[in-house]
Amino acid sequence: MSNIVVLGAGLAGMSAAYELREGLGSSHRITVVGEGGLFGFTPSNPWLAVGWRKAAEITLDAGERLARKDIGFNGSGAVAIDAPTRRLRTGDGQLLDYDYLLICTGPKLAFEEVPGSGPDHGHTQSVCTTAHAAKAWTAYEEFLKDPGPIVIGAMQGASCFGPAYEFALILDTDLRRRKLRDKVPMTFVTSEPYIGHMGLGGVGDSKGLMESELRQHHIRWITNAKVQEVRPGEVVAVEHDAQGQPLKEQVLPFRFAMLLPAFKGVDAVAGVEGLCNPRGFVIVDKHQRSPKFPQIFAAGVCVAIPPVEVTPIATGAPKTGFMIESMVTTIVRNIKAELRGETPDFEGTWNAVCLADMGDTGMAFVALPEIPPRNVTWTKKGKWVHVAKIAFEKYFLYKMRNGTSEPIYEKYILGMLGIERLKPGSRASSSHKQP
Repeated sequence: MSNIVVLGAGLAGMSAAYELREGLGSSHRITVVGEGGLFGFTPSNPWLAVGWRKAAEITLDAGERLARKDIGFNGSGAVAIDAPTRRLRTGDGQLLDYDYLLICTGPKLAFEEVPGSGPDHGHTQSVCTTAHAAKAWTAYEEFLKDPGPIVIGAMQGASCFGPAYEFALILDTDLRRRKLRDKVPMTFVTSEPYIGHMGLGGVGDSKGLMESELRQHHIRWITNAKVQEVRPGEVVAVEHDAQGQPLKEQVLPFRFAMLLPAFKGVDAVAGVEGLCNPRGFVIVDKHQRSPKFPQIFAAGVCVAIPPVEVTPIATGAPKTGFMIESMVTTIVRNIKAELRGETPDFEGTWNAVCLADMGDTGMAFVALPEIPPRNVTWTKKGKWVHVAKIAFEKYFLYKMRNGTSEPIYEKYILGMLGIERLKPGSRASSSHKQP
């Protein structure tokens, strides 16, 4: 019997635990260590922040659901990992020995890198966690009583730009429905070199489509922007040129602001010497395995992926749902192979597939693979994306409630995009078929 610990109870961690149980059977011990007792469906946070969802609709008791599959749970988080002795210390003082450790923690939100930012000790809101999104909804309710300027965006070092665009256009939709849009000037501030860059160097005609979308919705933008500080009611942003030299400082007034931060690795993981890069993200090989500690695998936002290209202001590469699912499946199949005495040579794909809701429509971004050159790259807009995002939410929550390990992207979306199923020992290839 092997003892497997999954660190993180989010999209990657919960999926990994269920896939491990189904793939390995009941003879192995699986324990999930989360931060708090709830699983939250992160992609729905922008809807929660405008009151289109309630927190109870997109969360569930992680321990209760995992127990139904005979999976242990500790909600006190991790404070330290002793990789050489294969031992993890939890927040409540327990020592968990492991044969394999799956790191699926997600990021540490680096609000401290921009003075005055963040919902806990600053003046801006966030949709990065369910708790933050709920706090944003409270702030938005107050804003609606006396509306004024809004600033939305992603600060320097951010690697997840989609939710910023989503939230700006969801807010626009909500304000139009409330007949308040005419009272709310909106500014989009981003570290991207151009609108639609997405941390991916652009996807198809994402630049033209996203610029057109913002223009049609009367949202002005500032690119190559570094947020210098946030003061009560003011965002101080410095616009830069293509060489990264400051052009001008702009002081943007706001009554409501949501700025996505840069990400870092969580402390317990970043503190393991030789495991991570300088930002605390886990270094893995093509099998999702640590080169230094072969008993450690990693999936999701915590994985070190280099920027797609150098930009004047720092941007990171996103980790989308498709990529996370592929990483998780890769890990589970490699552990299963190793336990059978076989060579664990399964490779996943680092493809970017993103469904971005925009209130009453949406855009789909596909980059196969994420890091250029690519076999497929395109962006599509339509109401079908809005509907697909809702369906994805409902289905994924169904999976989490029922302990289903079925990979939704692999089963339902790969065929639509013309991508072959993942195969052991090789990277999944992409055809040139486009939807």
